Amino acid sequence: MTLQPSAADQIRQHLARVSELRQQARSAGLERAVNDVKQLQAQRFRATYTDFLQHRMYAPATRFFLDELYGVHDFAQRDAQFARIAGAVERLFPEAVAQLAVNLAETHALTELLDHQLAMHWLAQDPRLEPALRYTRSWRLVGDREARARQLAVVQGMGLELQRLTRMKPLRLALRMMRNPARAAGLDALQHFLESGFDAFASLGEARTFLDTIHERESQWIQTLFDATEADCRNALAAELARAPTGA
Repeated sequence: MTLQPSAADQIRQHLARVSELRQQARSAGLERAVNDVKQLQAQRFRATYTDFLQHRMYAPATRFFLDELYGVHDFAQRDAQFARIAGAVERLFPEAVAQLAVNLAETHALTELLDHQLAMHWLAQDPRLEPALRYTRSWRLVGDREARARQLAVVQGMGLELQRLTRMKPLRLALRMMRNPARAAGLDALQHFLESGFDAFASLGEARTFLDTIHERESQWIQTLFDATEADCRNALAAELARAPTGA
């Protein structure tokens, strides 16, 4: 019988994969292409969720997803801190918190892998191509619909679990009390991430409508990017990118 890896081991494995992909991108001269892909995706997300970003209740959770999960940021410091305390997360927190951390690490690794693959195809194409067409072709060359579905499913589960945990007042209080010790231990980036997530989902109210809408919209985009004609997909993506608010 094969034993399931511990939460700490799973976290470390996922973050090691992220680090490996970053090193590969540097070695292969892919860093700019990865950044271009992430920038385009962030622009599309801002357009798709403009209404949520302007919604008093939904805006914090939307920004948490866009900034902390899919943002165009260097997460190396947060990842290093996360890996350092993976064992402590498993030992000191409830099982649900440890599983949330595993889901976060898996989402991070899967997103980085898919962006890396997209970037390889993006870089191989004529840079004079319109970004929407270049992205459409790169997406289809990567393929892997199953990985896209998994990415969306893990994010959904993570959102539901975050809301459930925010209702545990002792856990939220304990997190606030960790601020100074976390800063002293050099874990400030991870502390910021955890507090941002808890604050965002605490203000959300009922998360189901929010998460169901994300699932519906992202599923539609996945279907379009895989199944629509190239021209229709390019037109839909170009129109969506043009809708993105500036300065968001």
